[in-house]
Amino acid sequence: MISSQYVRSVSLKREEIASFEHYPFCLSAVSALHTLELHPKITFLVGENGSGKSTLLEAMAVSLGFNPEGGTKNFRFGTRASHSKLNEYIRVAKGIRQAKDGFFLRAESFFNVATEIENLDAAPSFGPPVINSYGGHSLHEQSHGESFLALMMHRFGGKGLYILDEPEAALSPQQQLAVLSRIHDLVNDDSQFIIATHSPILMAYPDAWIYSCSSAGLVRTEYKDTEHYQITHDFINHPERMLKVLLDI
Repeated sequence: MISSQYVRSVSLKREEIASFEHYPFCLSAVSALHTLELHPKITFLVGENGSGKSTLLEAMAVSLGFNPEGGTKNFRFGTRASHSKLNEYIRVAKGIRQAKDGFFLRAESFFNVATEIENLDAAPSFGPPVINSYGGHSLHEQSHGESFLALMMHRFGGKGLYILDEPEAALSPQQQLAVLSRIHDLVNDDSQFIIATHSPILMAYPDAWIYSCSSAGLVRTEYKDTEHYQITHDFINHPERMLKVLLDI
């Protein structure tokens, strides 16, 4: 099963790194990395902002041929060169099969992807509008959350590799549940996901591998042992107690 997945692992070329004191090699997700094994269906990277999980995810996506700002492998636009050079220092091990579909979603730059789609459709073309693959309705004329759902419901076609950086950023809890259901449909259609997230809803997907990023590096963690689950669980079950501590009331 592992050998037939689209991406099996990512390794850091530690011997080529002159110093781990500088960005991005000083980040927790990078500094202790040797080889990160990936689940054939879903792998989650979780941790605090600044831990490096998104930087590592971005490096993997770029190494696999995706545009640093997001989109499919056919997107080649660039608005601002902000990605690190980490992709030059990692080795991504692929499986024996090649994905038929793929997408890199960066929540923070999805606006740029939506703009590029409009730019492509404004140019002369003999093919159907690109937006047709995203539901046929301008992503800029929808809310952020609606555009994310349109992407997943219409553009993600199955048998694909989908790399998602904080997809929950614009989603309500109900929309996150809809995304979780859609992810399950795509997994059953032979897809693989690698997701950086803060969402305890998304990371609840059964049998997924969860790597928690801390000063110790990336460590496989059970769902209910993640800080995200524990804090959310404690707050929902004891809001008055936590508010009293937080607000001194």
